[in-house]
Order: sequence, then C-alpha cells, then structure tokens
Amino acid sequence: MSMVKKDTIEAKGFAIQIYTEDFKNDYISLTDIARYKNVHEPKDVVKNWLRVRDTIEFLGLWETIHNPSFKGVEFDSFRKEAGTNAFTLSPQRWIENTNAIGIVSKSGRGGGTFAHPDIAMEFASWISAEFKLYLIQDYKRLKADENSKLSLGWNLNREISKINYKIHTDAIKEYLLKDLTSEQLSYKYASVIYFTQSGLG
Repeated sequence: MSMVKKDTIEAKGFAIQIYTEDFKNDYISLTDIARYKNVHEPKDVVKNWLRVRDTIEFLGLWETIHNPSFKGVEFDSFRKEAGTNAFTLSPQRWIENTNAIGIVSKSGRGGGTFAHPDIAMEFASWISAEFKLYLIQDYKRLKADENSKLSLGWNLNREISKINYKIHTDAIKEYLLKDLTSEQLSYKYASVIYFTQSGLG
C-alpha cells in the first residue's frame, strides 16, 4: 500500500504520524503511539498487543464490517491461539494471512505499523487511557483544521465564480449585444425567460 504523508499530531509530547492513500482514510502510526510505552522497542509493544485475545477479536470484527475480502478462516485460527503462551503475531503476518486492510505495514524510512483511526484509538486505549484522550483531542483538532481549509476553499471558488459571471455577462453585453436595438434586446430576453420558465431552455 503506497501512502502519502499527510500530517502529524501530538499527544503528551509524542509526535504521531498520519498517512493517507486517498485523503479520506487516515492511517495513524501505531509505532509512534507505542513509543509512549517503550521508546526503544515500539514494535515489540505492537506485537504484544497483537497477542491479546481481545485485540484479535476486535480486529476480526472491524475487518468483517469493513473488508469484504477478509479471510475469516485464517482469522479463526488466530483467535483460537490468541492469549496462549506460545502465540506470537506480527502485523505483517496478520495482514498477509487474513488480507487485512485496517492495519498496514510500511518499510523503509518513516515506516512502521499504521492503522485506521478506529484501531489506532483501541491500541492507544490499551497503552494508556490518558494518552488516548490526548490523542483524540489532537486528532479532532487536525480534522477541524482540514474542514476549515475545505470550507475556505469552497468559499473562494464561489467568489471566483461570481466574479467570472460578472465578467462573462459584461463581455456579452459589450461584444455580442451592442449592435441590437432596444426592441431586439427585449425580444431576446423575453425569449430566454419564456424558454427557461417553460422548461424548454
């Protein structure tokens, strides 16, 4: 899954990356969230979370709701093993075996494990309820900023359209209708009004 960097949010002094594919569905870094619990080995924190039976059940339910290609048979085998001493699970193995879309693994610089906000907040709750609340607060701020920018862009487009309309109508009056008499102009406008009101125009 190729992702484009979108933004960074902050919770209790920890910067958390957010990526998106389509600028609609965000993926929040579980690796960055895990640093709150263990700065040196955040990937181990993610793996430990994936060992928990409640985690597997939550992930399976999320995928069942959102992912028609989710492999339920493979999920069932993970659910049976989850919580036992010998059970280990990496994000890559979960993704590959179940065809999961809620968690993604990105290698290379700026890589790590990323998850849909529903899953990321569940993970943050497992880390610390306080940390989760700070994370939610800054994520809401990011979304409010995005909505504000979209609203500003929409208003700007509306104003530009109004200006263009004035330019077009002035140009029509000056260059296309200047040779018509007053009688011809009134007939022309009457025709336009008739066709518009009758639904023919």
